[in-house]
Amino acid sequence: MLLSVDWDYYSGTVEHTFDAPIWGSRDREEDRVEAWRARARKRGGADWEVLAEDFPLHGDPTGLSRYMGRPTFVAWSHASAWAWLERFPRREVVNFDSHHDLYSSSGDPERVRPGNWAGLALKRQLVTRYTCVYPAWHENVRVAEGFDLGRTRGEIEQARPDVAPFVALSRGDALPPAESVEAVLLVQSPSWTNPAHDDVFLDLASRLDAEELTAPYRRSFNERF
Repeated sequence: MLLSVDWDYYSGTVEHTFDAPIWGSRDREEDRVEAWRARARKRGGADWEVLAEDFPLHGDPTGLSRYMGRPTFVAWSHASAWAWLERFPRREVVNFDSHHDLYSSSGDPERVRPGNWAGLALKRQLVTRYTCVYPAWHENVRVAEGFDLGRTRGEIEQARPDVAPFVALSRGDALPPAESVEAVLLVQSPSWTNPAHDDVFLDLASRLDAEELTAPYRRSFNERF
């Protein structure tokens, strides 16, 4: 089994944070850096720490250290996931993520992007089965995909009836045991994750000796990336 972990599983938000990217965000350079500066300034801050209340680090990502010794890869976007999947084709994938990544409602549906990499991988039989595990904090954020699994399941079945039979959804599951995981992918998703948590993400990738598929961001409040 292959394990994918999107950092937005941990670096998230809380209910009624109306400028949170979970309400919908594009994925342009300004969304990855400048939009976060704007959120901090709106809260009267001159650094990332002012974001902590509305954009906390949920759970304990240090639990991922159990995968030390497993082949691990890191990317800033799930658009790079196919470079990982092609090294381990025809496997089951479990993705800990705030989004199911099965389809996007805009753009070219046949081009691999962060929002559709999993659905295209199923369609083209690069992946055999796919489980999206939503974070436990989605239970308290009504706009989140993982708040109502039945609703989200119905949306997937309507939009992607071809791949829906091979998809499972859950929320708040424990990380799988190391012996069941063949390889790991860590994805930063900077448009959706608090820059204050970059160091935790990068330290984790270093501890797991992750091979870079694309270089993650280390975002500074004052310096241009």
